[in-house]
Amino acid sequence: MGTEAAVIQAVRELPAWLDAAASLLLVGGAAFALVGSIGLLRLRDFAMRLHAPTKASTMGVGGALLASMICFGWQEGRLPVHELLITLFVFVTAPVSAHLLIRAALERVRSSTAASGAALPPAGTPSDRPESCGSPE
Repeated sequence: MGTEAAVIQAVRELPAWLDAAASLLLVGGAAFALVGSIGLLRLRDFAMRLHAPTKASTMGVGGALLASMICFGWQEGRLPVHELLITLFVFVTAPVSAHLLIRAALERVRSSTAASGAALPPAGTPSDRPESCGSPE
């Protein structure tokens, strides 16, 4: 029983302003995640559907991790290294995976166009976008 009391006393209480900041970051991160989920359901084509959750997950997880860094950094009196590493991992991997997915989709459209015998436009022109990606304007 003595060690539990020592652990409970070792945890420092957050000040109200820091608690409010962490709460706002959590609510903001949840709002970004919700908007990304709605975008995934409502948007009409692959590129838009990919863009919404990629941005939203990065911002949503970023908000949650910042709130975690504030809370645990203050309470434990240490630099939250684990949260920093997770943030770095998410911020690097989400855009890279989205980029690879959209390149794979474009390559699939190009290969199906080539198989049908249609002339391929030069790479990088707006006409090499999949029809489902919408207009370039």
